[in-house]
Amino acid sequence: MTGPILPRWAPHLQSVLRIVVAFLFATHGVQKLFGVPSTGPRAPVPLLSLVGTAGVLETFGGSLLLIGLLTRPVAFLVAGEMAVAYFMRHAPRGFWPILNQGEPAVLFCFIWLYFAAAGPGPWSLDALWRRAR
Repeated sequence: MTGPILPRWAPHLQSVLRIVVAFLFATHGVQKLFGVPSTGPRAPVPLLSLVGTAGVLETFGGSLLLIGLLTRPVAFLVAGEMAVAYFMRHAPRGFWPILNQGEPAVLFCFIWLYFAAAGPGPWSLDALWRRAR
């Protein structure tokens, strides 16, 4: 399909991308904080730890991004969190993300940087709020 159909869908697909990635991102935080979902017994992390802080950022930041509220600043914040996670936890294990298991952190970082710059798309509370003003 080419022509005017695909460009008309681009903003809506931007919103769909934000919603799907935010859901996946928030589940990482929920897993850290509450130990679920999990394939086996997993204890939640201490809230006042580095991983606990990451869990809070991922759970609440992911939830805000899911509904598209305060998208640009929250996306910028969690992109930074993912960069820190990559360089603290994954990069010391080696250069290649495929080998140091840092691919999710890199992808989340750059996807959130995109949303920090591009905004949430039309299906968001930010867009609803902007239209109401």
